[in-house]
Amino acid sequence: MQISNEQLALVNKQIDALIKADNFYGKRLKEAGVSGVKDAAEFEKLPFSEKNDLREAYPLGLMTAPEEEIVRIHSSSGTTGLPVIIPYTAKDVDDWGEMFKRCYEYAGITNKDRIHITPGYGLWTAGIGFQNGAEKLGAMVIPMGPGNTDKQLQMMQDLGSTVLCATSSYALLLAEEIEKRGIKDNIKLKKGVIGSERWGEKMRNRIKNELGIELYDIYGLTEIYGPGIGINCKYDTGMHYWDDYIYIEIIDPVTLKPVPDGEMGEIVITTLVKEGAPLIRYRTHDLSRIIPGECPCGSKHPRLDAIMGRTDDMMKIKGVNVFPSQIEEILKTFPELSSEYQIRISHLDGKDTMRIYVETNGSVDFAAISKDVADRVKSKIGFTPLVKVVEVGVLPRSEKKTKRVIDERYE
Repeated sequence: MQISNEQLALVNKQIDALIKADNFYGKRLKEAGVSGVKDAAEFEKLPFSEKNDLREAYPLGLMTAPEEEIVRIHSSSGTTGLPVIIPYTAKDVDDWGEMFKRCYEYAGITNKDRIHITPGYGLWTAGIGFQNGAEKLGAMVIPMGPGNTDKQLQMMQDLGSTVLCATSSYALLLAEEIEKRGIKDNIKLKKGVIGSERWGEKMRNRIKNELGIELYDIYGLTEIYGPGIGINCKYDTGMHYWDDYIYIEIIDPVTLKPVPDGEMGEIVITTLVKEGAPLIRYRTHDLSRIIPGECPCGSKHPRLDAIMGRTDDMMKIKGVNVFPSQIEEILKTFPELSSEYQIRISHLDGKDTMRIYVETNGSVDFAAISKDVADRVKSKIGFTPLVKVVEVGVLPRSEKKTKRVIDERYE
């Protein structure tokens, strides 16, 4: 989707604010000789921004509005280096709430719902983002935060929660616990709003069927407000994103040139109205595509496909580039396997080895299915992994995001 004239006018306002603030990104634009853009071709020449740039601006080098207008900060986890600090003005917080409210509305959630929020609060954008949108909607919020599964299930039953907000990993853990405890009849959930990690079709179906709910995929990242910048509607033909607040382009991660709608590539986001820390052409490293054409729901907001992975998810094994999503695609062709898997890569006796751990119920021949999975990986990807089949429930469950790839070569 080419950038519109209205969006270009908003980008120019963002560029102007960044240069006036003379902050980290404003200086970069000045150095590049940028004072504005006239058309799509000029926009596509603007420099990208990356997470490492944002880290270099630590702590408040991204602040674009005057400090007295900053009402909140959020931060990335900082697990791989300095955290990224994002300042928000009152308008930014309000805009984010409006976007999130829109997400709930697209999922058919109303002010009669009781919204059970399990993602974390604090510096992370998740919990407070889900809450802000739900309060704007006028729904009853149950702000649980993560962990304490006994308490989660007690509140879910006693308060009659109808909407579950969670990571896919925690939604699965809750589904398994509900099944184990035999309390499904006491649970009133109708919908789940799931975000923060890529999840496959198999996992989606398990959560949907075990909880008996409709699932909605929400998109967002701390650097760009947080969750709530896109969601799928009931037709489930991709996630609508709010092009009055953000402009999305898809680029080839190697050539860095935009690709046509419908082609897979890396999501790059430009904020259009952000005040606290506007970002121009921010490389998310998430892989997806823009879905051409109109959605059956009639919404004019464009659509992104489900997130297929990240450019930095790629594993190089025996000279072959492999993405976890490729392994997931193979595993989902085996109906006897559960959604849960783990990949471990190690370096043994001078060569790389991939071990795939997968869960299944006890009614299959573990040795035979291990061989079948290994053969399928060999034929599709080009090398033979070691496959270890284990009982359902053996692999770790998470209240946050599940770590599916463990590369022991660099530990």
